[in-house]
Amino acid sequence: MASYKSLGLVNTKEMFKRAIDGGYAVPAFNFNNMEQLQAIIKASSELKSPVILQVSKGARNYANQTLLQYMAQGAVEYAKELGCKAPEVVLHLDHGDSFELCKNCVDMGFSSVMIDGSALSYDDNVALTKKVVEYAHAHDVTVEGELGVLAGVEDEVVAAESHYTKPEEVIDFVTKTGVDSLAISIGTSHGAYKFTPEQCTRDPKTGKLVPPPLAFDILDEIMKKLPGFPIVLHGSSSVPQEYVDMINQYGGKLPDAVGIPEEQLRKASASAVCKINIDSDSRLAFTAAVRKTLAEKPGEFDPRKYCGPARDLMEEMYKHKITDVLGSDNKLAVLD
Repeated sequence: MASYKSLGLVNTKEMFKRAIDGGYAVPAFNFNNMEQLQAIIKASSELKSPVILQVSKGARNYANQTLLQYMAQGAVEYAKELGCKAPEVVLHLDHGDSFELCKNCVDMGFSSVMIDGSALSYDDNVALTKKVVEYAHAHDVTVEGELGVLAGVEDEVVAAESHYTKPEEVIDFVTKTGVDSLAISIGTSHGAYKFTPEQCTRDPKTGKLVPPPLAFDILDEIMKKLPGFPIVLHGSSSVPQEYVDMINQYGGKLPDAVGIPEEQLRKASASAVCKINIDSDSRLAFTAAVRKTLAEKPGEFDPRKYCGPARDLMEEMYKHKITDVLGSDNKLAVLD
């Protein structure tokens, strides 16, 4: 068994408390490969931001659980090499779907896990989440639970429609389970197609889709019932149009891809929402850069020559999110 502390990682407890008090959100960036990890650490280290490295069940299988342990340790050392003397890096399981998976991640050095029982009945969700919490807390690992269902597709997580979190359930759920943070559903969605064209309006000048607003009234009700409690938003990529356009320009096909407007994420970040999950934006940036490079240089076959530009574009995107959307720059507990 590996302790996350021996890898140089931290859990989310103090990180989230400071975020709520400071009115910002900690970035939770999913990663699947080395280039994504390099870009995340470079951006967060240079901007002195705490960061959550998220790994889905699918990404964990893709990368290999043993390699992931050393990648996380390497990420902390890389941050120090970049001049960040006291990095705050969390390795977090995203959308864990069983006690066994969460237990294995705790045993392999994860400092935070999410148990997603939102597809279960309320009572079964409570029972499963409580079981994970009891095991994780015995190892000082923090746990995120979920109430409500997000629509969309993200790896193994698939839902045809969303179900908003019921504010009347949150006190009972948090009390019975002992979770450290709560993922809620207020209109965000997984994937690059967060809303159908029928759910949106169209800008008369550009013809682009304009998504519906998030249900901030539900968020307000939840914050009233759980004052100061860490809230998490999943499915919060903004699906930047420039990446979508670049992908389509160079042979891709992403019609009507639309995400969460960044001004709504800024509003959420200033509330008790202290963790915002971003995955699709990274995938889009990576794919856009790779397509552009290979279209302009069709004879290129060195992966470094197209993965390098992809890494650079992702780093640029991560820095934008940290500074201009989430406000987590210069928020480390110990600034150099």
